[in-house]
Amino acid sequence: MSSKYDVIVVGGGISGMAAAKLLHDSGLSVVVLEARNRVGGRTYTVRNKHVKYVDLGGSYVGPTQNRILRLAKELGLETYKVNEEERLIHHVKGKSYAFRGPFPPVWNPIAMLDHNNLWRTMDEMGKQIPSDAPWKAPLAEEWDFMTMKELLDKICWTESAKQLAILFVNLCVTAETHEVSALWFLWYVKQCGGTTRIISTTNGGQERKFIGGSNQVSERIMELLGDRVKLERPVTHIDQSGDNIIVETLNHEIYEAKYVISAIPPTLGMKIHFNPPLPMMRNQLISRVPLGSVIKCMVYYKEPFWRKKDYCGTMIIEGEEAPVAYTLDDTKPDGAYPAIIGFILAHKARKLARLTKEERKKKLCELYAKVLGSKEALNPVHYEEKNWCEEQYSGGCYTTYFPPGIMTQYGRVLRQPVGRIYFAGTETATHWSGYMEGAVQAGERAAREVLHAMGKIPEEDIWKPEPESLDVPARPITTTFLERNLPSVPGLLRLIGLSTVFSSAAALFFAYKRGLLLRN
Repeated sequence: MSSKYDVIVVGGGISGMAAAKLLHDSGLSVVVLEARNRVGGRTYTVRNKHVKYVDLGGSYVGPTQNRILRLAKELGLETYKVNEEERLIHHVKGKSYAFRGPFPPVWNPIAMLDHNNLWRTMDEMGKQIPSDAPWKAPLAEEWDFMTMKELLDKICWTESAKQLAILFVNLCVTAETHEVSALWFLWYVKQCGGTTRIISTTNGGQERKFIGGSNQVSERIMELLGDRVKLERPVTHIDQSGDNIIVETLNHEIYEAKYVISAIPPTLGMKIHFNPPLPMMRNQLISRVPLGSVIKCMVYYKEPFWRKKDYCGTMIIEGEEAPVAYTLDDTKPDGAYPAIIGFILAHKARKLARLTKEERKKKLCELYAKVLGSKEALNPVHYEEKNWCEEQYSGGCYTTYFPPGIMTQYGRVLRQPVGRIYFAGTETATHWSGYMEGAVQAGERAAREVLHAMGKIPEEDIWKPEPESLDVPARPITTTFLERNLPSVPGLLRLIGLSTVFSSAAALFFAYKRGLLLRN
């Protein structure tokens, strides 16, 4: 005996729930089949007496992320600003340097030119990549067949620029530079608004969090939908060989509908049996796009002692020996439950997963004591962590990454419907893909594709523009005249007219001797 609906949504993360809400609001009968015993997917809010509430998954929102801000407001949620009042810290070669602004300053003039050229070059390359079709970039294949490691080896002349760039890649996409395609990574940064927007707290992707936690977005939609959301229902079969699509779950329940929206990470499609089988390109795509590796760690203290030293809690920490590369203040907006959130990224997540929870906590506290120059960091009152690599219904976090060569070969099938199956999930977004914003864009777009297929809306309404949030307005990202026009390191060498082979060689030899150039 099967239950009949207009649309079945597979996956109860933000993307699936946003799709289901839009369809429900449009008067359609919809059911959400979620594998876990909770909704929220890669957002996960834990509540207990030690933390009140804490986001162990996706949690940050900011200006230009207008869809998630609109949806959350509609559901009665409010945001608060992540603390960035005091100074940030850049910890490099065992020393801490306080600074303000999105990027750590660089005092060595050669290194400064190199850093400036690095961010400028990534943004300029990004401008050549269409957000909705990165495979159409003029140099798409050349950039796609190159890893970010290879690109950084080309761009960076100094070790200091290269190390910060590696940290930037690790932090943005929880993967190593040798694992990801340069085309894909440059696209990823571009569709988040560029290097400054993606990395910034103030006026950037990490500006705010939701009071009460981001899981409430999915939970409140579940309250609206009631028993139309079915938990602990992993989908095992999707059969669209007949008039209706038949969907079967692991506990052998049968659901029937005219349309299906798949709102799970692409690779999890491998857990589902399809009849007829998936087309060749979709079938191969889903076996080629893994998710990143990250452990999110929250260390709680009696008081936010770092603020007494005029530090806001943001630390950018370089070095292989440091378990965490990036931290933010995670204290509640009223100053209660003082905490620092740290990200254990990429290969470090794999390495540190071998330790016990207690050993990881100890390593983090020792690192924070060193970076903040404060023994108070050694006395936490509580610790929470979440290793997203062990989640069988996510496969990792924050998002799917594309290894070299995959985007140009398979990218165009990401959002392509298969019969009457449509695809959502943050991976299919064209703006803030990888974030909650991308999840909402993708879910609502897939829902409108279904509405269009049913003849309820015209095709031009599928990609609906979103007005800017009045509550979280975006300030433009600006660059100075110098940032736009300073030469790169090789440009400088050409400029100072090292017109003879001798003087060029002398300058390079000097730079090499001073340890300013890479020693390959």
